[in-house]
Amino acid sequence: MRSGFILVITAFLGSVTCNTVAAAGEGMVVGLRRLSEQEYRSSIADIFGKDILVQGVFEPGIRVGGLEAASTAVLSITPVGFDSYSKMADGVSQQVTSQKNRVRFVPCTPKAATAPDETCATQFFDKYGLLLFRRPLTGEELKTRVKLADAMTKSTGDFYAGLRYGLATLLQSSEFLFRKEVAVPASGKDYTLEPYSRATRLSYFLWDTTPDAELLHEAETGGLSTQAGLDKEVDRLMASPRLEAGMRAFFADMLELDNFSTVSKDTLIYPKWSGAMAASAREETLRSTLELALHQNGDMRDLMTTRNTYINRNLAAIYGVPFSFDGEWTAYEFPAESGRSGVLTQVSMLAMFSHPGRSSPTKRGVALMEIFLCEPTPTPPNNVDFSVVNNTNGPLKTVRERLLAHASNSVCASCHTHSDPIGLTLEGFNTIGGARSEENGQTIDLSATLQGKSFSGAQGLGRYLHDNPKYPACIARKLYSYAKGLNSEDVDPSAFKVAYKAFADSGYRLRNLLKAMIDSPEFFKASAPVAEASVEDTKLAAH
Repeated sequence: MRSGFILVITAFLGSVTCNTVAAAGEGMVVGLRRLSEQEYRSSIADIFGKDILVQGVFEPGIRVGGLEAASTAVLSITPVGFDSYSKMADGVSQQVTSQKNRVRFVPCTPKAATAPDETCATQFFDKYGLLLFRRPLTGEELKTRVKLADAMTKSTGDFYAGLRYGLATLLQSSEFLFRKEVAVPASGKDYTLEPYSRATRLSYFLWDTTPDAELLHEAETGGLSTQAGLDKEVDRLMASPRLEAGMRAFFADMLELDNFSTVSKDTLIYPKWSGAMAASAREETLRSTLELALHQNGDMRDLMTTRNTYINRNLAAIYGVPFSFDGEWTAYEFPAESGRSGVLTQVSMLAMFSHPGRSSPTKRGVALMEIFLCEPTPTPPNNVDFSVVNNTNGPLKTVRERLLAHASNSVCASCHTHSDPIGLTLEGFNTIGGARSEENGQTIDLSATLQGKSFSGAQGLGRYLHDNPKYPACIARKLYSYAKGLNSEDVDPSAFKVAYKAFADSGYRLRNLLKAMIDSPEFFKASAPVAEASVEDTKLAAH
């Protein structure tokens, strides 16, 4: 039955693709962004409820300019991915139209459960078409779904089976799987996103999910096309607790916390490490970041220096903190003598960018330069000799000594002098984030000089980054790129100049940056459409 379902729906989609890509009414398609796994799951949960299970394998993203969000604008769907989405669509539609759930989800009662009912089917597809496509269905799209449901009802003798097949085509359509951005002419030669595209960008940016009914209503009535209407909706979205979900998604992307999926540690050397530890470390970083950024509305530069965090029993074991607290998570402040400094010295940053059995100043330095200063390090040549660095049993006892010897090669020196100073100040922490003061019996030297400024240890590094104007500018750059699906390395600073000034003037408060960025003329600005060929590109993206 499953393979038959896929064949039926695939054939159906092939017959309506040309209609679906032109379904946004007036305007031209100027961008497509494939839903991430979390965006897909959140959208289904918000439309149908958290008890509707999404079961299947999602195609992975890639990191572009430091963000996975940027890859959503360039990734398509492979044949294998299309098959997986088809199965997920069937699974969701089966649950929605099941005997258990149909009273909740079907907004009408058919004249007979064994025969077609165009009126009831129209109500069903009209409702869920709007929510899934993030815009109203066109007359042709609605008619085609009703026609399919009628045909499948006659074939199966079950009205709800007809709804199931029709709903699956909505879930499997490129109009759902991709966030399609449509532009209309603005002033002069400029283009701007039309209201439904605005609603979609706002919702996925601030809430990491599909637009709710109120936001779609404002798009329908033209509210999002006026400054007053836009301000009202932005204030509503930002006042909601759901803003935390949106910013959690952004910081998880910016801080590259997906790296934990590939982190492994030598448990013979570090028996405290486990898969549960990785999940705990990821959660610590997100909790502490959101506490400062949203709940306290604090200075984002303090993320580099604060000793306040959240820990659970797993993390307490690594941090050497007696865990005698009630509950799974508790707020905690490291003492000054701990050497801890903000997110830099949390288990997440230290463990993600280290080797399984030892730390890595180079990996840490490269990662932190890119994440916090937007300064990527060039990929080393394939023929670089790392034997000196990797020889931990030789005469060079500390990693500092081995790196200095390695960097004596002129080919290697330029990159290592760029990244190693940051990493060397973090050598007071081992590969799983535990504190240490010696390496192979030698006292660890934590000093560094970067761009003419000397500092020592993680706290010195934290203060250096806190005071470095490149750090808050990097946050603004990454946030703008995240919202628009752009490669941050290609973004001109003028694009977020107005928002960055408001950010700086506010004392680097995230909420002020969000509001100013959305209010800026660049946020909904779109490139001029590049001909009708974009329609064909959209068709190919769905297959």
